[in-house]
Amino acid sequence: MSILSRFGDIISANINSIIDNMEDPEKMIDQYLREMMDDLAEVKESTAGVMAEETRAKREVDKNEAEIQKYNELAKKALQSGNEDDARIFLSKKQEVESIGAGLATTYASAHENAVKMRQMHDKLANDIETLRRRRSMIKGKMSVAEAQSKVNTASQSISNSKGAISSFERMEDKANRMLDEANAMTELNSEPIDKAKELEAKYANQSSASVEDELSRMKSELGLSNDAPDTDDNNEDE
Repeated sequence: MSILSRFGDIISANINSIIDNMEDPEKMIDQYLREMMDDLAEVKESTAGVMAEETRAKREVDKNEAEIQKYNELAKKALQSGNEDDARIFLSKKQEVESIGAGLATTYASAHENAVKMRQMHDKLANDIETLRRRRSMIKGKMSVAEAQSKVNTASQSISNSKGAISSFERMEDKANRMLDEANAMTELNSEPIDKAKELEAKYANQSSASVEDELSRMKSELGLSNDAPDTDDNNEDE
């Protein structure tokens, strides 16, 4: 049957191997699960048809066996009644029905074998789908954990980068401070040296003027001149 050849690989399919070979487990499982559900619906329908054929063939076999038994009983009754000719007719009919029964038995055996195979495929596919559903939840959970871990790793890397940036900033700040200190030191070195003598010159310049006035006063006193007497040149101008 075409349905048997089409779904024959279901018997030998290894669901775990299929899952392990998936590149993107989360997406591929959903896709494969949808395909398997479609296959299951078709297998279920075909299995029902094959099982119905097996039932029909079995019914024909049972009917044939009942007919064989009937003609066998009729032949016995005919013999018991002393009618050998009638018994021969019944036995001949019995053999004819038995000949038909051989073909029916062959048909039933084939139908039964097909039904067993279809039921095996149906049950395996149904079990694989259930396994896939359970593993889908597990895999999706693992994928979520993996994504969360990836985010944690990214955040950790960002923190490490931030620490590196802060460290670089501090080094640049230290360098700027050194450059500023060096510039200030250079400014100080480039300025003119302080002349201590000039600083003291102004201080003692005023003191020198005061000493001259004091000495002039003493000199006037020694000469008997009044400190507030008019100058000689002014007196001569008056004369």
